[in-house]
Amino acid sequence: MTKPTIVVMEGDQTGQELLEEALRVLAPEVTGFELALSRFDLSLENRRKTGNQVVLEAAQAMRETGLGLKAATITPEEKGDVGSPNAILRKEINGTVIVRTGRRIPGIAPPVGVYSPISVVRMAVDDAYGAKEWRETADNGDEIAFRTEKISRSVCRGVAKYAFQHARRLHAKVFGGPKFTVSPVYEGMLKEEMDAAAKEYPDVAYEPQLIDATYALLLVKAGEPLVIPALNRDGDCLSDLVLQMFGSIAGSESMLLALDDDFRPQVVMAEAPHGTAPSLFGKNIANPMAMILAGAALLGYIDDKDAHTASRAIYESTLEAIVDGCRTSDLGGSASTTEFTDEVIRRVRTKREVWSTFGDNV
Repeated sequence: MTKPTIVVMEGDQTGQELLEEALRVLAPEVTGFELALSRFDLSLENRRKTGNQVVLEAAQAMRETGLGLKAATITPEEKGDVGSPNAILRKEINGTVIVRTGRRIPGIAPPVGVYSPISVVRMAVDDAYGAKEWRETADNGDEIAFRTEKISRSVCRGVAKYAFQHARRLHAKVFGGPKFTVSPVYEGMLKEEMDAAAKEYPDVAYEPQLIDATYALLLVKAGEPLVIPALNRDGDCLSDLVLQMFGSIAGSESMLLALDDDFRPQVVMAEAPHGTAPSLFGKNIANPMAMILAGAALLGYIDDKDAHTASRAIYESTLEAIVDGCRTSDLGGSASTTEFTDEVIRRVRTKREVWSTFGDNV
């Protein structure tokens, strides 16, 4: 049987350090599952050197393998530079949705009383990102800034349908939505697709809200599992809030999905939701949890029982390590990056050994 191949996209600063930790956990001698790795250097230096050609090559490889694991990368601010590799990757693989799920971290008291998972399903393309921007001087001398934004019905439909499919799997409610009252033509397109999907999935609870009400109500809806469909920029902001509500933005993976005609994942790219954290670079103190879980999530998309078993082992081992007090500083502990990874690896190996005694009954 051919080994599944993960396209590994190397990054910058702490992003690259945490990627290497995740790969340590995915090693076959740890998980018992053989993977092939196809590596691409997406560091800022190499993107500049290749004029982003390396990003295009990584995207092509992902279209072929269906699986990608990406480190955080630097996006330069200067106009005319190489820009964001994420924007290129999303476009090249026809990425439709980004899914980030805040979940309770056992043993960690969150800032608010949340305990059920909250997933944000946002557009992966268009909206405020990639919009044309310019400034003009008015007749009275005032400076005016403009921006053109667009969304497509196909992406709105993908976000809405995947949100209801995801909610069905989680036994969750589809909640929230765009500011469709103020923007019935633009933002209303997503609301129209949400309403249509609600009719297609009548077994899924549906409570549409305006985006501002969504933010406010999260504090009182935190006791039930929710799936929130969102525009690109709304979802970007909302997912950071949701993850921090559970204790740390490094507590969950981020998944970019390219969907087929039946709205099933065709290409999956996993990464951490946080950036390169330059202030933590080289100090061995950053939390590798999100990158480790990103690797575990990828295994769950491989059609193989052993891959799913390995995915479960990594998820459980990561959370159990935290419960038993192995925590990095952002979670109130003193473990280093490598110490936390070492503990996860030890636990995965132990689980494999114990589970092997039960055969197929695990």
